[in-house]
Amino acid sequence: MPVTLRSATLADVPSILAIEQPCPTAAHWTTDEYQRRVESGFVLLAEESGRICGFVCARVVAGEWEIENAVVAPEFRRRGVGGDLIRELLRQVQIAAGTAVWLEVRESNFPARGLYEKHGFRETGRRREYYQDPSEDAILYELRVASCCK
Repeated sequence: MPVTLRSATLADVPSILAIEQPCPTAAHWTTDEYQRRVESGFVLLAEESGRICGFVCARVVAGEWEIENAVVAPEFRRRGVGGDLIRELLRQVQIAAGTAVWLEVRESNFPARGLYEKHGFRETGRRREYYQDPSEDAILYELRVASCCK
C-alpha cells in the first residue's frame, strides 16, 4: 500500500504518542506538548491504510526550521517512510522560503544519521552528554536550503 502524507490534527495525537512512546531514540513529549505542536507548529504524518506509521515535528523561527522529533513505527522502517517525511518537510521549507533546517540526533542512532546525511544534512557540531538514559552526545546537523532545494 502507498503511504500518504498529511498534516496532523488534534485527533491524531493519541496515535502519535502510541508510535513515539516505545521508541527509545524519540523525544518523549506529553499529550499537551504534542497538542501545542499540532496547533502552532509543523507536524507531518505518514499514513498507510488509515494507520499512522510515522511523523516529523518541526518548528520555524525567523525562516530557519528545526526538526524536533521524528519517528517511524518499527514495522514500517526500511520502507522509505522516513525519506518521504524528510522530502516533504524540505518541500515545505522551500515553499515557505526557509533558509536552513537544523536537528540533533543521538550519536548512536546510525539509521537516522544515515537518513539525514542521504538528504544533504551535514554534521556541524556536538553537544556532550546532551541525552540521558543513557547518557550520550547529540550530533548536530544542518542543511542550507539553497544547497539542496533550489
